Amino acid sequence: MELDQAVRTFLSTKPDSGDPHAPIAQRRSTIHAGTDTLFEMFGRPVAAAHGEHDVELTVAGGGRIRLRVYRPSDEVGLPIHVFLHGGGFWLGSIDEEVNQAMCRRRCTDAGCVVVAVDYRLAPEHRFPIPVEDCYAGLRWAVEHATEIGGDPANVSLGGVSAGATLAAAVALLVRERGSTPLRLQLLEVPPLDLTLDGMRASGVGDDFGITVDEMALCRDLYLSPHDDARTPLASPLHADDLAGLPTTKIMTAQFDPLRHDGERYAERLRAAGVPVSYSCYLGAVHGSLALTGTWPTARAWQDDLLQTLRDAHFPSHA
Repeated sequence: MELDQAVRTFLSTKPDSGDPHAPIAQRRSTIHAGTDTLFEMFGRPVAAAHGEHDVELTVAGGGRIRLRVYRPSDEVGLPIHVFLHGGGFWLGSIDEEVNQAMCRRRCTDAGCVVVAVDYRLAPEHRFPIPVEDCYAGLRWAVEHATEIGGDPANVSLGGVSAGATLAAAVALLVRERGSTPLRLQLLEVPPLDLTLDGMRASGVGDDFGITVDEMALCRDLYLSPHDDARTPLASPLHADDLAGLPTTKIMTAQFDPLRHDGERYAERLRAAGVPVSYSCYLGAVHGSLALTGTWPTARAWQDDLLQTLRDAHFPSHA
């Protein structure tokens, strides 16, 4: 099928990605401004949640990360959803407009307390530091559930792109470490095999917003030279055993070369006895889930996601 005009317009709009030889921090600032501009052009603004505040958390080794807590009301005992942003492991922030919009919708429309984790980024903080930061953010949400109005026994975890890789890795850690069980892991456009073999075999070309070379750069910034890309916490698709993982929702895009990672993970989860729902959105590309202001399919994607959260957290209402 052909791409809809809204998606073609999005793909033809290339924000400034900065000088590739500039310092990493400078490039991040430039790209952050570009993503905010893109959201202004193509996204639908979302009003602030009933309550929003930041928390600083000291993690293993003495590092510090930020968490942003979104509350839909002053009610207590609400479900908790932990959100992990994308950005290829070296970009992205809980401050980006697109991420704030996603968190606010999940909070207000799915009735969840949302905890967004501003994990430390590569290459300053390579694997497995971002995984452990995200796990620490999840643990904080569970341990402080009462003070943020949440229910520590009703928790889900979700991530977008690289954030979905981290979410899948954290779900493996939760199983391994015997932490509080998750109601759901929600994986959007997930890269789950950092060997990139699935991308190379996808048959999707380089004209759809993400390329093998770009993903290889992200991987090489994230993994140290001595790391094996098949390590399960880096590439969850390579985990030997997926049994015992939480109910999973995987959402992929037809014209995303990472789509096959999601397909293969869904197949392996089913084979391991994990309840899984898999959706592939026709005409979509890797970044088009954010086109909520200009493309009806992006709005349908978000509506489907919100219903998945409601069903997981309020099963008696499903």
